[in-house]
Amino acid sequence: MFEISKNLCKSVIVQELPNRQWQDDVYLAEACKERFIVSSEIPELMSEEISMAGLGEFSQGYSVERREPEIHTILFTLEGGGCLSTVDGVYHIQPNTVTVLPQGLPFRFELADNPYWKMAWILLPPTEKWQQVQHSKQRVEPTQLCESVWSLLNLTHQEIHGRATFRQLLLSELSRVMMGSTDRQPSNAAMRVQSVFNQVESQLHLPWTVKEIAQKSFLSEEQLNRISKQLYQCSPSQKLIQLRMEKAVDLLHHRDWSITMIAHRLGYPDPYNFTHRFRKIYGMSPRDYRKNKL
Repeated sequence: MFEISKNLCKSVIVQELPNRQWQDDVYLAEACKERFIVSSEIPELMSEEISMAGLGEFSQGYSVERREPEIHTILFTLEGGGCLSTVDGVYHIQPNTVTVLPQGLPFRFELADNPYWKMAWILLPPTEKWQQVQHSKQRVEPTQLCESVWSLLNLTHQEIHGRATFRQLLLSELSRVMMGSTDRQPSNAAMRVQSVFNQVESQLHLPWTVKEIAQKSFLSEEQLNRISKQLYQCSPSQKLIQLRMEKAVDLLHHRDWSITMIAHRLGYPDPYNFTHRFRKIYGMSPRDYRKNKL
């Protein structure tokens, strides 16, 4: 997932800091700007198991310190940077890096000598979905995903009073990005599965089968099923249906698209099969959904 394997979390202070008196504290100078993404405004966060997120541009003074955090903290730095203090030492946070701070371990990050810091932050609950964070160490590593994370969160924030289906699509993509960026050593098999499902999502009109997806991933169907459940918490066939139904809801917003056109676009030659599947997922036909929900 990372372009280079070098760990950018290089200590600038050799000694450890085990005797530091950690505390819970937050400070933002007047020049700091921050936008919050919370479940009260974006309820779809809960379905993706994301506690909270935000977009920040900090200058003149900024610091966050936690003594024993109950959730995971992930930072994506786009520009500028900061300084991270842990029990192991003090580290630079540079642009195009992800900072992973698992639950239960004290930390402090701040502007320090840096004049500016633009970053996206995400708080994750200690659930099974994010177990790769739970079992990892505090670290700063290079990534090319910062712009993607910022864009996804920015679009989600713009949809606070907008389309729930669009918010769900954005957060689903964010969740997929997060799964890759927080996994320290993502397997080649997992990356192949993600790559193939990206292709599937762009060609939903094709008659995809689990066997074909497994072949394109160079895996057996049994291996594909196991990895799919690790990545998406569902089987490959369920993931395929999910992608099609999510896109169906989005396409139903376009009233000039007939139900038959949408069915064909999503790989259902028989519109009745599409209607049956849609009703099973959403409790009503596509026509009724368009009439009652939109």
